[in-house]
Amino acid sequence: MYQADAARYAAMPYNRIGRSGLKLPAISLGIWHNFGEPFPLSNMKELLCAAFDAGITHFDAANNYGPPPGSAETHLGEILKQELRPYRDELIISTKAGYDMWPGPYGSWGSRKYLLSSLDQSLQRLQLDYVDIFYHHRPDPETPLEETMGALASAVQQGKALYAGLSNYSGEQLRQASALLAELHVPFVINQNRYSIFDRTIEHNGLKAAAQELGKGIIAFSPLAQGLLSSRYLDGISADSRVITDGRFLKADTVNARHEAIAQLNALAQARGQSLAQMALAWVLRDGQVQSVLIGASKVSQLQENIACTQQLTFTAEELAMIDKICEQAGIAI
Repeated sequence: MYQADAARYAAMPYNRIGRSGLKLPAISLGIWHNFGEPFPLSNMKELLCAAFDAGITHFDAANNYGPPPGSAETHLGEILKQELRPYRDELIISTKAGYDMWPGPYGSWGSRKYLLSSLDQSLQRLQLDYVDIFYHHRPDPETPLEETMGALASAVQQGKALYAGLSNYSGEQLRQASALLAELHVPFVINQNRYSIFDRTIEHNGLKAAAQELGKGIIAFSPLAQGLLSSRYLDGISADSRVITDGRFLKADTVNARHEAIAQLNALAQARGQSLAQMALAWVLRDGQVQSVLIGASKVSQLQENIACTQQLTFTAEELAMIDKICEQAGIAI
């Protein structure tokens, strides 16, 4: 049976999420990739246990993570049961519903029917009585927001989730949802959004400013821009890269168009004494308005490299200006 490292809380920073009582580690582990059926359970166990030993207490899932959909939650549930069950009260387990999960009109988006059914299924796969955070994964343009927020409220009131969260909402959508959840006395604490040096959408759509004003937290996904902001593509596209093996989320044209910017950012990272991935993660955490970054990993060495970003989270004004200039030259909106 796995025994957690007694020094697991010695180095990892923990940040308060908005004005709530909840704290998350600066680095959280997402199981979007590398936790589906094609991957060995032994590797998943090694990653999760190494993460917890390093102070990562937050594991983030969604109903549709895999492939196939549901398999990532199933694998996480098995590992929680076999290895991490004694530490359940030290862990933050989150999941989401909002994307396509099963056939028919009740298997996607934001209806009460879908969200509460999905959460019940997630709990069965995770082998848990509750999750710590339950997110609506994306805004639903057709379902009234009152219905969707009411479903999140029910999840909390039924004891199936401790906190409610929103994912992929804009600043204005956040304001509307937050007002509804406040009326329902629901502990809504966190927003999960894409954010990286290469993707500043939450700055442009008002999400980052609204979260700061309302006292809500932010956790960022894809902080390495699907691997662009790492060493993976410094020398071009390798045969085993996700661009070749998957291609759904990152295209070869994008890699080629960003190659010069990646090289320049890597040179800046080296001057800072960091890897490109470490600098990219530190940039997301630089001002305290994002409290945690979600990383994915296929090897423990990747995990350890990313965690080391917490040793240097500050930037000079000159470094920040240089990052912006490199992005502007690459045609990236800042």
